[in-house]
Amino acid sequence: MTKTIDLNADIGELEGDSGRSLDADILSVVTSCNIACGGHAGDEESMRKTLRLAKRLGVKAGVHPSYPDRENFGRVSMAISPEALRASLKQQVQMFMEIAEDEAVSITHLKPHGALYNDAAKDEGFAAVIAGVAAERGIATIVGLPGSKVRDAAITHNLQFCAEGFADRAYENDGSLRARARNGAVLHNPDEQARQALELVSGNVTAFSGEHIHLEVQTICLHGDTPGAFEAAKAIRAALEATGVSIGSD
Repeated sequence: MTKTIDLNADIGELEGDSGRSLDADILSVVTSCNIACGGHAGDEESMRKTLRLAKRLGVKAGVHPSYPDRENFGRVSMAISPEALRASLKQQVQMFMEIAEDEAVSITHLKPHGALYNDAAKDEGFAAVIAGVAAERGIATIVGLPGSKVRDAAITHNLQFCAEGFADRAYENDGSLRARARNGAVLHNPDEQARQALELVSGNVTAFSGEHIHLEVQTICLHGDTPGAFEAAKAIRAALEATGVSIGSD
């Protein structure tokens, strides 16, 4: 049976027409996307234009909320109460959903961004907040790390969970992502990214330590805000298709 994998990208994070142009490039390669909704990046204009791009190119659209921390691009853990986090996420998601409704775009999933993504993977309370916000807004699927607290929270809230792998991020032995501040956390070479994507499709990945770990994923993230992202995305998709992998989502 042919293996099928979804390819996703975090987009709507870069400013102006040049940002939307880069988004359009990467949207031509992926099958789903996660659109910044104001917490770490993005504003009403970028959300609207990016949703239109996704709709025109037939890419499934999801909301990509974050810690309310534009200064650090949402990549720094915050000391924030579950109540304050819930209020911020509800505000971000509500604004995004209203724009999506206005543009007649169905929102298929929610994927938390950056530090919140990683923190919620291990923090039951934060994971419950994320799942609760998704459930309240009728968002059926949450994207997150395999085996994480986010998966557990999704199940508790009767939501679907989509396990995600990363083509351009190094892994620790426990299946967590290597912190960006540490050496070797990001894979910059498109060939290395393609090799890791092929590993992920097979259900395994080589951790930074060299240890091979089991990791079952349904979608692979191709970051859209790094230099050479479009070229890397094309190389990854080509490598997967060359081995008979079908690109798409259910």
